Order: sequence, then structure tokens, then C-alpha cells
Amino acid sequence: MFYSKEEFKEEFTKRLGQDKVPQTAYAVLGAMMKELLEEDWVKTNQLYTESKVKQLYYISIEFLIGRMLVQNLHSLGIFTIVQEGLQELGFNLEELEEMEPEPGLGNGGLGRLAACFMDSLAALQLPGHGCGIRYKGGLFTQQIENGFQTEYPTDWLREIEGWEKRRDDLAVEIPFYGRLHPRHTDIEWVKAVPYDMPIVGASGRTVNTLRLWQAEVSERPLPAYKDFNEYTLETAAISDRLYPDDSLVTGKILRLKQQYFMCSASLQTIIKTLPGPVHELPHQVAIQINDTHPAIAIPELMRILLDEEGLEWEEAWNITTHTISYTNHTILGEAMEKWDSHLLASLVPRVYEIIHEIDRRFKEQLQEQVLKEQEFKKLSIIDDGLVKMAVLAVVGSYKVNGVAELHTDILKNREMKELYRQFPGKFHNKTNGITHRRWLIKANPELTQLITQSIGDDWLKKPILLNDLNKFIIDASFQEALKEVKRAKKNQLIAHVEKSWDSPIDPLSIFDIHIKRFHGYKRQLMNILHIQSLYDRIKEDSTYRPYPRTFFFGGKAAPGYEFAKQVIKLINVIAAKVNQDPLVRSHIHIVFIENYNVSHGERMFPAADISEQISTASKEASGTGNMKFMMNGAITLGTLDGANVEIVERVGKENAFIFGLHSQQIMLLEKHKNYRAQEVIEQSPELKSLMARLLSGELSDGTENISFIRNQLVDLNDPYFVLKDFHSYAAMHEKVLASYEDQGNWQGMSVRNIAESGIFSSDRTIQQYSDDVWDLKKILNVY
Repeated sequence: MFYSKEEFKEEFTKRLGQDKVPQTAYAVLGAMMKELLEEDWVKTNQLYTESKVKQLYYISIEFLIGRMLVQNLHSLGIFTIVQEGLQELGFNLEELEEMEPEPGLGNGGLGRLAACFMDSLAALQLPGHGCGIRYKGGLFTQQIENGFQTEYPTDWLREIEGWEKRRDDLAVEIPFYGRLHPRHTDIEWVKAVPYDMPIVGASGRTVNTLRLWQAEVSERPLPAYKDFNEYTLETAAISDRLYPDDSLVTGKILRLKQQYFMCSASLQTIIKTLPGPVHELPHQVAIQINDTHPAIAIPELMRILLDEEGLEWEEAWNITTHTISYTNHTILGEAMEKWDSHLLASLVPRVYEIIHEIDRRFKEQLQEQVLKEQEFKKLSIIDDGLVKMAVLAVVGSYKVNGVAELHTDILKNREMKELYRQFPGKFHNKTNGITHRRWLIKANPELTQLITQSIGDDWLKKPILLNDLNKFIIDASFQEALKEVKRAKKNQLIAHVEKSWDSPIDPLSIFDIHIKRFHGYKRQLMNILHIQSLYDRIKEDSTYRPYPRTFFFGGKAAPGYEFAKQVIKLINVIAAKVNQDPLVRSHIHIVFIENYNVSHGERMFPAADISEQISTASKEASGTGNMKFMMNGAITLGTLDGANVEIVERVGKENAFIFGLHSQQIMLLEKHKNYRAQEVIEQSPELKSLMARLLSGELSDGTENISFIRNQLVDLNDPYFVLKDFHSYAAMHEKVLASYEDQGNWQGMSVRNIAESGIFSSDRTIQQYSDDVWDLKKILNVY
């Protein structure tokens, strides 16, 4: 370890030699950082092994960790040394960071949450590791062509050396297909090779592990029916892309292969490396499954305990149901994962056999109760030829949590009420959190410096101490300094956008930002329809000249989700019209951030004035973007949905812009089926005109480009209440403009949001999990 800037410069210069190009400088810096981490990484694992401490394994299909170079410099406490040293040697750290490929290990909130949890586990010095898949290409690279999303393959695993370490010594074999007569034969084996990535705690001493599995061909003989070239291609596909299109059977098979591959490889290694006997597994290991993608871990752990460890069913089941806990991330019925029984029986026959037995035994218990037929069906793991993974996850785990108070209440009282009655002691809430180390300290060093100058630096380790900022709510000098920080972050975002997309932006405009995965319930459609209504009003009413606003959109649509892709097209068509109109352009401007990722987010969250959190109430589990915006001083414009409810409880309704139907109102409308979208349209001349032009194709380059939007709004009766909430949403936007005129009050609102954001740190979330679910103990690093 170097302890001064001069020591760093000396070592860096010696390694760099005469090849002083940025690419070489990046490689040298990365190599130096890896060497610094290696000793603590090895010592951390040794300490866990020697102390036989209980360890957590967090299994997730996504880990959207972002670039690691600068984050690790912060964690090691040497960011300033390196930044200044490089500058004095003629290099720019920000430019070197841009050379780092962003790991394509996730898509949205699920992956970003998992990444935040990994950071907090290490920062809190808790023994916790991640288990996922080493996707070669991640999701896809999004490009906008003629207004449409176009998907291109992504390959972040380039020749440039990353943070990973391949572990051939821990490779395992995964069985697919075959027959059980009575032994499992004719198996297609796939080798799972781990690549370990260090997760560095804020102290720089605790270095946990993110283990990513890569699928490779096995050396075992193939069944006679299988062609080797076909097998090679199918094997490579397992760790090639995140979320393959499952509209066809081949895509469904690949998704299921990915899930089983990840879970089996992780569980085999966990059992293989246990420090004690397997019957003590719950005292040695906690396994958290992040949503239902890893729910197949439950029968797979049973398989290992039964077939490989020789345990009886009752003991294996007792061990499993005291080791695995489950986080639910959705209250959308269609998003609750279900698998065709025949598909499972074909691909993983022994695992399906175990699922069938779990279901049989559970139903046998239920027969002792007086249950209605519909209630019995809701509790069935296998029903109508489908395996319901959420039910399996609840039955096979010892704790089940939602990710916001509202979400957990809806699970208990609506979506999983039958399961809650069976297992009331399992259900609990753990509101999501974000790591302030990436989303404030790294993303917004200017605000970090201002906060530290004002309240000291204790908040860096205890973010709840951001509460101390409440005393600056009406402090004029602090407000002015905060405005300067926001101006700086806006200008940085503008420079990035104009460099990448040649879209000039007014730095004095209100930055209104909506960055989400594209989905009907997230209501990007309502946002863009409102912007179109603003365009119409500016053109038609010469007295309406609102304060300038720049509307940012960012996010991807799943390749097979045509509705979401048509909303992207609609946004870009309207953007072209708005941005090219000289009159309108001076009042509203639209920017679509192509291929939104973590690095874009690090620029956008600090620059935002308004945080668009407008999901249909009762549909969003939690959200974490709302927390990142809040922590950077943006004001929430949203519904009382997900964690928005808790944000508003913290800051007060006067420091947020809340509109629309509440969750109970939505659920009543859905239950009684008494909502009529057409009646809402007929009662509003504005909506009537807007819808007529939308459905005519005037706003979208033709009716064929909104056929799925038409279907949702008209044929499906507006299931996400876009039209019902439209006027409430528009009225709240007018309130935003009025509030922005009083800058003293606006800056006070911003300070209040920052001050109350500490409770939404993932450090709090992880500590609660540790105390209430995992029973982890902090290991003091004595080396």
C-alpha cells in the first residue's frame, strides 16, 4: 500500500515506463488497485473460514454493480491521492474511468438493489457474498433508430483485464435433461466455472466476494442423442445474455437453464466448502433468494441433501426451510413466475420430482383444514400444469419479505393473503435502500463536500446523521451553496448529453427526470401524453408561456414487450416535434437518454430538480431511484406507491408533489370492475382531443406504431389508470412551476429531502436483515 501521493506517483511512473498513452495508464492503475485489494481479499476469506462465522449467500439473477475503479479508490480511502497524483503526471482520472467497461450484469432496480446490498455488507464488515451469472453480454445495447428501440448485442467482457479472478478449483458440474429409471441417466452435463469479483468495504479492509458463474462444456461424455456442436452452442448461451426472450419455448428453456445453473452451482459450492457438518447448515449459512428467479434453489438444496448427503426427507426439509429466505419484488400477478410442469420435468427431472413431493406433502397438510376450492388453488405449488415459483418460495423458506411497507401490506392482505394465513410468522418488511457511497459520495462529490463542511464527516459512515442538515432548511448561505452544486451537476450532465447526442439544453431550466424500466404500470405513457398537452397549450394559448423545463427519459423495454417499445417510439416522435419547434423549444425540451445504465444514472440523479415516480398506486413494490433522487436533493413528483409512501412520511407532504388515486382506491376499482376509461375521455375535452389524435396516428408516425398502446388504453380499459390520473398529474405539474418561483422555499424543500434520506441507506436495510433474518456477526478485521 502506498500512503502518500508521492509514493503513488513513483510506483505508477515506474510501472508505466515510456508508454504514456491513456490506455496503458488505465491498465497500470487497474493492476495496482487489484494488487492492493488482493491481500485484504485473501485475509477476509481466511478470517471467515478460520472463525467459522455464519456467512450469507445472496443469490440474484442481476447484480448491476456499475464501474468499480473509482468506487474502489473511494473505498480504499485513496481517491484524492490517486486523482491528484494522476493529474500531476498529466492524466485525467475521469477519462481513465471511461475506459472501464460497465459490467452487463443487470437491467433495472433488482440488479441495482443487489449491488447496493453487496456494498453495504462489505462496508458493515458483515460476511456476505453474492452469487450470480457472468453474462457475456448483459441485456442488450439500446439504440434509437427512427424513434424505435433497436437491440444490439453487448460484450462488456473485452480483452481489457477486469476485476475478476477465475477459480477453476471451484468449478462444478450441472446436470440437465436425462431420465430417472430409477437412476438419473443420459444427462447433459454443463461445467460451471466461477469468476470471483472483489466487493470492497468502505474501510478498505473487508473485501467480500461476488461470485459469477460462467457456463462451459463439460469433459463428461455426451448422451448418444446429442450433437456436440449443438451442445456447445446451447452451453455458451446459458451465460451469454441476461433475460433471453421467452416468447418462444427455446427462450423459456434457456431462462430456466440459467436459473437452475446459477442455483445449483452456488449451492454445490456452499455445501462443498462448509466448515462443519451439513446438518448444522442453518447455523453456518444464510441463503437469501432475490425474487423468484432463484426459487429453484429450494428443491435443488433438497436434492443435494437427499441424494448427495444421504439425509432423510424430514431432516433435509427442516434444514432447507431454516436456511433459505425469500425477498418478493412484485405485486403484479403476471410477474409472479410460473413454469410449465412438463418443461421442468424434462429439463431437471429430479428437481421436478422433489417439487412434486413438496407440493404433495403441503397439500396433505392443507387437507386437514377447511379451505375453499379457490383458496386451496392459491396455496397449491403445482396447479393446472404450472409450477408457481412464488408459492414454492414461501413454502420452502423461513422468512419472506416485501421491500416497502405498502408492498408488504399488499402481499399480506391481497396477493399472498392465503399464504400469510398459513405462515403469519414468516412475513416481514424490509424497505429497500441505496448505498450513499456510490449514489452520493461518488456521484456527487460537490454535494458531499458541502454536507461535510456543514455537519462534519460522521455522516459518511452513519448516513442517518444527514438529519443534522434540517437546521439548514432556511439558511440562506447553505441554500445558495446548494444551488451552486445543482448548477454544477446540471452543467456536467449537459456536457455529457451534448457530447453524446448533440442536444443543446437550457441549464436554467427545471430538470424533470423519469428513468425507469419501461412498463405500463410505470406510466411513461402518462408523462409523454402530458408533455404533448403542454405543446398543444403553448401553441394554442398565447398567454401560456411556462418556465422552461427539460424532460429527461431513460430506460429499456424488454425485447418482446411491444407496448413498451411503442411508448419509446411515441416519446421520440413527440420529442422531435417539440425540440424542432422554435416557440415550444424555449419552454419545453425532451431528451431521451439512449442505453441508460449506472454511469448515466451517476450523472442524472445529482442533476435532477424533479424525480418522476408516477407508477400506478399499488403496483410498484418499492423503487430505489426515488431514494437516489431524494438523496441528491430532487423533489418527488409521484403517487403514494411503493417507498414513495415512506419518503413522504419522512419529508412531509409539503415537501413533495403527490397526486392521483391511492392504492386502496385502485384496488377497489379493480375489484368491482367499475372503471370506464371511455367515460373519463368523454368528460374531458382535453383528453378527448388528445386521444383522438393519438389513435389517429398523428402523434406517432402512423397508427401501426401505437397498436399496442391503443389496445391497452381502449381494448383493455386503461388497466394502469393513465387517463384516470391524467388531470391530477397535470395539476401537480402546475404546482411544481408555482413552487419553483419561490426559490427560498424550493431550496428548503431540497434540503429537507437530503436531510431525511439517510434512513433509506442500504446500510440500514442490511443491518435489519442481519439482525432479524440472517443472524450475521460483524467480524472485526484484526490484520
